[in-house]
Amino acid sequence: MQGDYGVFRRVEISAEAEALRAERDKLTAELAEVQNLTRRLSDAWLDLDLLDQQAREVLGYMRADEIAIR
Repeated sequence: MQGDYGVFRRVEISAEAEALRAERDKLTAELAEVQNLTRRLSDAWLDLDLLDQQAREVLGYMRADEIAIR
């Protein structure tokens, strides 16, 4: 970081570090959400509402008394 462009390079490195920290924080939050969903669908503790939601989203299921609007 010495020389004519040392200060400029330091600013670039600081900006890159901040962007990487933001990405890390976003991925940490996403991981926590996935872990929560996985725990809620595990054999030890089954969340029936989440199971119903996943069946609807992934498999396209709906009840006979419902109307689908696209």
